[in-house]
Amino acid sequence: MNKLIELRDMSAGYGEKTVLRDISLCVYANDFLGIIGPNGGGKTTLLKVILGLLPLTSGSIRFFQEDTVVPALRIGYLPQLNRIDKKFPISVREVISSGLSSEKPLFRGFDKTQQMRIDETLQQMGLEDLEARPIGELSGGQLQRVLLGRSLVSRPQVLILDEPNSYVDKRFASRFYQLLEEINKESAIILVSHDMGTILPIVKNIACVNETLHYHPGTDVAEEWLDNTYACPMELVGHGDLPHRILKSHKQ
Repeated sequence: MNKLIELRDMSAGYGEKTVLRDISLCVYANDFLGIIGPNGGGKTTLLKVILGLLPLTSGSIRFFQEDTVVPALRIGYLPQLNRIDKKFPISVREVISSGLSSEKPLFRGFDKTQQMRIDETLQQMGLEDLEARPIGELSGGQLQRVLLGRSLVSRPQVLILDEPNSYVDKRFASRFYQLLEEINKESAIILVSHDMGTILPIVKNIACVNETLHYHPGTDVAEEWLDNTYACPMELVGHGDLPHRILKSHKQ
């Protein structure tokens, strides 16, 4: 299987504080990697490293395309909802179009091919009737589709989702996860969440980040692995199509 991203013995942090240490991880083409871990464990820091927003203090990160090292990949990023300013005066179409800004010259409009890609993305997200609407007038589920469309319009090789369950509209939840399955046929996906129960049914592999990284191939997660990597005992209980996380009694 072709590698897309390789982290080797990577450490990173802020100032003199080390948040991640000795991290090694590979993300492959068409991978669907779930990244879990406690709050403050380093999940966001890991994203910043992959997105090129935070330098390494040691180790290396490399990107690949068809087994050849390349300077960067096309990466789509769906941030947490609480980072979005809904008061900003911008329409649905303009938000999705912004995902192609790096592909056009400054002060020029989008060409016909790019406009077609924007139209296709609006249709894929079911937003063609809302393209002129300001984002401040959207429901949470509608805004989620807009932001997902923005991250997909560039046809990324890797799609990164940061805590998408923080604003999943229940009416759109099942369709959202179906969309991710469709997207995963064309793009690798990295889904970051603190909630094990949300991601277990949909991902292919799991990594737990809590200063270091523990990788688990597949989703048949043993209770012992959860206890050791989360440092917090829990059980998973099936409930329809989505398991729930239940914390067990901690040892005193």
